[in-house]
Order: sequence, then C-alpha cells, then structure tokens
Amino acid sequence: MKITFLGAAGCVTGSKTLLQFGKTKLLIDCGLFQGFKHLRELNWAPPEFAPRSLSAVVLTHAHIDHSGYVPVMTSRGFKGDVYCTPGTEALCRILWPDAAHLQEEDARYANAKGTSRHAPALPLFDARDAQKALTRLRDVAPGKSFVVGSGLDKVTCTFIPNGHLLGSAMVLVEAGGARLVFSGDVGRPGDLMMRGPEKLPECDYLFLESTYGNRLHSNTDVAEELAMVISETALAKGAVLMPTFAVGRAQALLHLIMELKAQHQIPDIPVFLDSPMAREATEAYVKFSREHRLTKAQLRAITEGTHIIGNQAESMNLAKLRGPHIILSASGMATGGRVLHHLARMAPNAKNTILFAGYQAGGTRGAKLLAGEAWVRIHGEDVPVKARVEQIDGLSSHADWQEMCAWLKASKVSAPQQVFVNHGDPEAADAMRLHLKDTLGWDASVPMMGQRIDIS
Repeated sequence: MKITFLGAAGCVTGSKTLLQFGKTKLLIDCGLFQGFKHLRELNWAPPEFAPRSLSAVVLTHAHIDHSGYVPVMTSRGFKGDVYCTPGTEALCRILWPDAAHLQEEDARYANAKGTSRHAPALPLFDARDAQKALTRLRDVAPGKSFVVGSGLDKVTCTFIPNGHLLGSAMVLVEAGGARLVFSGDVGRPGDLMMRGPEKLPECDYLFLESTYGNRLHSNTDVAEELAMVISETALAKGAVLMPTFAVGRAQALLHLIMELKAQHQIPDIPVFLDSPMAREATEAYVKFSREHRLTKAQLRAITEGTHIIGNQAESMNLAKLRGPHIILSASGMATGGRVLHHLARMAPNAKNTILFAGYQAGGTRGAKLLAGEAWVRIHGEDVPVKARVEQIDGLSSHADWQEMCAWLKASKVSAPQQVFVNHGDPEAADAMRLHLKDTLGWDASVPMMGQRIDIS
C-alpha cells in the first residue's frame, strides 16, 4: 500500500492524501489550498495523477479546504464516486455552487477593474463544474461500511463522527489486513454547537490533524468576550463586521448574539447575515438536529432575529446603514466573497470593529489584520485599517493539543505503529508530534508535501 501526501502537509489547507492499494486508487479529502499565494497557486497546477485513474474520493467533511477541489477534478476528467456522510452531502450541495459563484464573481470584478495579470481572469471552476461534481456524491451513514475496488484490491471504509462540523467524520480504512484512520478535523468535547468526537478505533496507522498542535484555546468566557466587543463598539456609535464561515461558525455566532440579546447583555441592534446560503445551511442544521446541540427552537430564534441578505443588491444596500449594527459575512478568513466589500468600507473608520472568530491561516487577510497591518489590499487597492481588530478564539471547532491528547487517551486504544501528523503549520505539526510522544508514548512523524510512504 502506498500513501502520498498531496496537501495539508507542511500547511493547514489543501487536504489531499492519496492511497494506492493494487489497482485501487483512493483520495482521502480533496480540498483547496488557501492562505499564502504560493499555496493558492497550487490549486491551478495540474494534478499529480490522471484524474480519470482515481477510483473514488472520500470526504471527511464539507469545508472547502477538504472538499473544494472536487469540482476541479471532475472538470479534468474524474468520473468516480465521491463518498461522504449525509450531512456532508447536504453541505457540499450548498458550498460548492456558492464557491463557484464567488470565483466567477471575483473573476468578473477583476476583469472589470483590470486588476488581474491574466487576460481574461478566469475562475478556478464555474457553476457547471460544481453541478457536475454534485452528481458524483454518494452518501453513506456513519457506522455503515462501503467498499471501493474489488477482489484482492478492495478497500473498505467506514465513517465515524468526529464532532468538527455537521456531517464531519474520521475515516477508518481497511485494506490488506491493515487498519488506517484518517482523523479529518477533530472537534472539541465542549463545543457550543457540535457533539464531541466518538472514540478513535483501533488502528495500525493514524493520520492526525494538528491545526492547534502548538496552542491551547482560551479559557475566557466567549459570550462575555463577545458581549464586551459588541457593547463597546455600539457605545462608540460604530458597527461590528464579523468575517465568518457561512456554515457552522455563523450559526454559532448568531446563537450567541441572540442569547446575549435575550439576556440584555448587549443592546438590541440590527443583525445582518450577508450570505446567500444562510437559509439553506440553517435548514440543514434543522434536518440533522441529532448531530448537534442546538434545539429547533434555538435555530428558529436565529432566523427570526436575523436579517438574512439574499442578492447582491441587498448586500450593497448595507452600505447605507447608519448607527450601530452587526454584519456577519463570508468568508471567515476574509479571502474572498462579499465580506471584502464590507471590509473595504468599514476598515477605515476607527469607530468600527472587525471581529474574527476562529483560526486565520497564514497569508490570509484575516491573519494580516490580526498582525496589526495598517493597510489591507482589497480588489487591487490598498485600504487603510483604522478600525479596531479583535479576535475571539473560544468558538474554534478544532480540538487543541490538550483536548486532542485527552481524546486519544480516553479512546483506550493500542498505540498505532505510526502516527503521521498533518494539517498543521510546521511549528504546530512538530509540536503535536512531541505531545504525542511525551503524553502517550506514541511514535509520530511529520510528512512533507509530496512525500510517499509504503505501508506493508
């Protein structure tokens, strides 16, 4: 069996791990690179293998850095099945068309403003590619095994919920007598929205994420911290802009805001969710309510207390708002989408606050803003940053290294022959390797991009 690390090795994004067992070729996750330019440019490079040769794709969850490259693969000839949980399928049907729309929109804007080095600027994939990719989706319930390949080359896979996002799961892969587990992104035991991850099954090889491998989540009260930022900004007659992931993080933030309003801990100011997929995403959370902690009544409170923006004209009208208000808009790292137009308008005003609620990958606008940069480049123009820039970290849906080690220890499994630490910046991945050795006595290594290993 051969394993090749084609993404999320030496970085957080672009998750892709190729498994070859005889004639069967399986890709665990198929995500887009995000963040630094040299990483984003990898999205445009030809795949390291012929897409037609790929037997199947298995997705751990729907986030774009784990699933967003599937439309590119299908546009280049991939015709296999894409296996995922029902929750992941529901979210991919929302996220992929939206991602295509955003890329088409950005390309049109670049062509109109002449800000691209390419003539014409083209999207990485378009709506037709996204729709074609959606036809490849095959949903499988957690705990139910499915087989890729046949005969001596067959590979058996099973999804096991890992608490990170609606539909999110680790993948148990069994082939040739070996058991491999790909953790995907591991959730937190006390997450506001999601239930905690199920126990790690016995395995010979573990592929483990390390997003927070060198950090611990803050012990501060997230609701109290959020209330303070909103109240102080409203007192200054300013507005709060929250770049946010439209699925999961947006619902968690809105739930907190509605709770704070109900408890009179923040002023009753208007709340806007500028995301076309908001209603569909909330419907998905209602449909799969057993997978998370929020009740249907709490979900209804979110939709009833929030002005959900639909089309682009409504989004542009937000520029006319006066007085304190809150806008949540995608994307969560301010890498694209409608949030950029709000950011360009709101960042120069010292009364406003730009509030990030989660990890910001290196090279993204979010990371640069949090680093205190005085200017941010948006659509080819340098925008001065005079607004207050804040971050609350307690809403992250990734387990930190202590939570990760506690989860592994509570699973009471034998030490794998080898742990491969991926999906983390270099410092985080190496720190996670050391934590596994010091806390559990497990042998771990950090693979490099493009590295191939043989498992017998």
